[in-house]
Amino acid sequence: MSETVLENIRTRRVVREMTDQPVAQEQIEKILEAARWAPSGGNLRPNRYIVVEDPETRRLIRLVSPGMFQKAPVLILICTDGDVLTEHSLPPTDRALLIDIGTAAQTIMLATHALGLASGPVTSYSKEAVKVILNLPASYSPEMFICIGHKAETTRRGMTAWKRITWRDLTHWERFPDD
Repeated sequence: MSETVLENIRTRRVVREMTDQPVAQEQIEKILEAARWAPSGGNLRPNRYIVVEDPETRRLIRLVSPGMFQKAPVLILICTDGDVLTEHSLPPTDRALLIDIGTAAQTIMLATHALGLASGPVTSYSKEAVKVILNLPASYSPEMFICIGHKAETTRRGMTAWKRITWRDLTHWERFPDD
């Protein structure tokens, strides 16, 4: 793995405050191209992406999204397409779908960071309201928003106190010892 990739992973942060500066279309397209390469269980590719830039639509989404602190100029909504699940006889509760959503989200956020932009995920919103606001097809389930924009200069601290941890703090080798 290259040092550049590791540095991108190490320095990516969830950003809650963004400016209203627009994001270039070319940058959005590069982010979506990266998302296309995110791993997918069985290579079924059930994720679909909805890009929201319209200010009024973003305002309406924020009204039904208590977790969306950002006023980002771009929202990318990751949806699961139920038609893909039906086609492959997968239940909507298949855990592989959560992995697909997570890897897509991380890929989008790493690509965003690599382009010098800021991002933050949001899962706290009314799915039913988002379906109505975006007029989503019946087969689409809205799973996660990724807010994208330019980081605002701020003195506000993050949501929790930051404590440096190492991989050793998070890892156990083999099995836990018997008591």
